[in-house]
Amino acid sequence: MTTKSKWFTYENGLLLLLGFTFGIVFFDRNAIGNLAPFIIKDLGLDQTQLGMLGSGLSMAWAISAYLIGAMSDKSGVRKPFLLLSVIVFSLCSALSGIAGTFMLLLLSRVVMGLSEGPFLPICFAIMNVESSPKRRGVNAGLMQNFFASLLGTTVAPLVLPWLATDYGWRTAFYLSAVPGLVCATLIWLFVREPKAVVPTVVEAAVAKPGMLDMLKQRNILVCCGIAVFMISWYLVGLIFLPVYFTLVKGMTPDVAGQVIAPMGIATMVCGFVVPWISDRIGRKPTMIIFTFIGLLTPIAAVYFGGPLWMLSLLLLIGWSASGSFAVFMGVIPSETVPKALAASSMGLVVGAGEIVGGVLAPTISGWFADHTSLIAHMIVMMVCAFIGGMLSLFLTETAPGKIKV
Repeated sequence: MTTKSKWFTYENGLLLLLGFTFGIVFFDRNAIGNLAPFIIKDLGLDQTQLGMLGSGLSMAWAISAYLIGAMSDKSGVRKPFLLLSVIVFSLCSALSGIAGTFMLLLLSRVVMGLSEGPFLPICFAIMNVESSPKRRGVNAGLMQNFFASLLGTTVAPLVLPWLATDYGWRTAFYLSAVPGLVCATLIWLFVREPKAVVPTVVEAAVAKPGMLDMLKQRNILVCCGIAVFMISWYLVGLIFLPVYFTLVKGMTPDVAGQVIAPMGIATMVCGFVVPWISDRIGRKPTMIIFTFIGLLTPIAAVYFGGPLWMLSLLLLIGWSASGSFAVFMGVIPSETVPKALAASSMGLVVGAGEIVGGVLAPTISGWFADHTSLIAHMIVMMVCAFIGGMLSLFLTETAPGKIKV
């Protein structure tokens, strides 16, 4: 009876549902990279246009993450925004399959980004209310990374090329819309609107939802900088690694997918292990260690010439840097500002990363590759991981019990 009550709680059920739904979000988002060899051939796209598909989604994601997150904070309502987000991004996945031109495909990805952007900040805001204090970091990591990596980074590279090979890339987009609509139904049925957070007198006095006010907080500013470069590292890898291995290393799309798929295991495990480590040793040292580890993925992609299983292992180790995302996107911002501004602060960090790193990096990387060679994508990843690690040195510790008085 005790075991049942321990595991079958609303907190765990909410974590499972929101985490799985965010996994579907990333499955849909990452579909472009995994289906790129097929889309390039069918629509005649160059590397710059492929980068623009990622950039357009990222720009829309960034804008909506902050604006709709702030609207949710101001209204004190979470569930309706969550439902609308899931329904629209699912429909946009199907719209991507209809696209017969580059512009229509770009439009569908932009609308998808608008709908997906606020999902994570609002989920974090809900989980901050429903999580027990000792599980805040672990819950954030599980929700953001475990299912996103399982579905978006591990399952997607295996399933999507197979579907595209046997049934066409358009069918792959159509089918990827179904799980999101199922999740929307479950959210409507089972997720409760969280209790409104009543700020203390001190919080009410200092709580200012303005962007500039939040950027005056050192950690928020540093986290925005880290987000710019680490999201660039992440998206350039997701979009261009399959193309790099196919066109430069001579792998078939299915073999490239098999080489890349284990990277998802790194995010799946480190997605909660890294925040758990940050609960124990502190946010700052954890961020320093795991951002610099991100250098290994592009270095291995370029220079390693051994067996494919060992290449996959090196990519996996380097991709453990993605476990830091929940720390600088969710945990540190939520511990820096009053709880009533949680969605706004996290939306600001996500938005800064997406609109600067996510928007510019894929297009710049694509342009760079078109004018030099495809190795340019890997150079961009190396630079971004290095700068992300350097910026982590400037964080101020926020972990409970680790703060120096």
